[in-house]
Amino acid sequence: MTRSPQGKAGPTGGWAFRAGMRRGALGWRGSAKAIDRLKQATKEIKAATKTDPVRAGEGVVVLAERIWPAFEQIDTSTGALGTAVNRTLDELIPILIAAPADEPTRAKWVDRLIDAIQDDGVDYLAQLAERFGAIAAFPALMNHVADDTIGVVRSAWTAAGFAYTALAPVCLSCLLEAGRYDDLNELLALKRNRFWPDERFAAEALLRQGKPEEALAFAEAVLREAPNGHYGCQIAQFCERVLIGLGRTEEAYRRYALPTATGSTYLATWRALCKRYPDRPKHAVLADLIEAHGEKGKWFAAAKTAGCLDIALDCAGADDADPRTLIRAARDFAEKEPRFAANVALRAISQLLAGRGYDTVPDDAADAVQYLREAARRIDGEAWAVEAVERMMAESGPFGEPFLPALR
Repeated sequence: MTRSPQGKAGPTGGWAFRAGMRRGALGWRGSAKAIDRLKQATKEIKAATKTDPVRAGEGVVVLAERIWPAFEQIDTSTGALGTAVNRTLDELIPILIAAPADEPTRAKWVDRLIDAIQDDGVDYLAQLAERFGAIAAFPALMNHVADDTIGVVRSAWTAAGFAYTALAPVCLSCLLEAGRYDDLNELLALKRNRFWPDERFAAEALLRQGKPEEALAFAEAVLREAPNGHYGCQIAQFCERVLIGLGRTEEAYRRYALPTATGSTYLATWRALCKRYPDRPKHAVLADLIEAHGEKGKWFAAAKTAGCLDIALDCAGADDADPRTLIRAARDFAEKEPRFAANVALRAISQLLAGRGYDTVPDDAADAVQYLREAARRIDGEAWAVEAVERMMAESGPFGEPFLPALR
């Protein structure tokens, strides 16, 4: 296969990932395989970006067309597959937007993507729809898509009862990117209820018109009306971004960043917040997160990895600290930070004797004692360690009985 020239569409064939993304290729329990195939497709498309960015853009379109047909039969109740699709699109949409395709090529992509979005049974492609204006790229193409879809959206939003159309974010995104703010607001005015995934386009339009204070007030009004905090984190993130743009960084941090900070782990949450606020001391960010979110013991691993050993030791003493996590830390730090390791081991023993932790066994207590002794020897604290363990054993209740033999 020859590489396509710059600005021209590459061939649609030749993608290895297509074989595993056939219609009905995966069954009810195919979630793990589907996630693996998304990873393979992402790797292949990214590799193509280096030599032929237009072909890589084509690859994103090819993958998008196949996601719903290939995954339609899969059980999505765990949410893992939806998360994987979102992560995949997060990585690939910028490649699609940046591809230096000419207008006729991009027009074909747009038509194919609209078909895929309309056929999508569970909104896997919601991110594509929300960024459709940027994907269209050319002003004439943005306006064409907006004019083609605005009637459908208007009919859906003025129909009796509830009427849904997957084209709503497509239309709103194109109106936004084309700078048609009056048309955007007139269309949104037809809705009976405020819904942030739609209203955010109006908020963004205010920002682009140089009205950040109005954008902030608008978003905060939607946040107050959001039922049970629905989409609260997304609205808060928008408000945070506006406040940072206004130079009100402290307010952004306290009002929105801290309360809504999230991540796949406590450590990831801390790292993400530090990245957004690089001028704040990292240990202070960690302390703020613990204060804002509670569950002190669960922040132990984050504090330990962050090098905030004083905070980590405080977390280790909380009732919700996991004893096995503490034992692993005692093992890992026994040589380089023996005083810290010894105290963590003692806290692990205390947790075990109190009956805390999941699926703990007497061997856990034996390991804790071993790492305690190793650390204590390095600080000449063996007598102190023995005395501390004996005192805890004497004070232990019925939950600690299974662990007592391993501690002697």
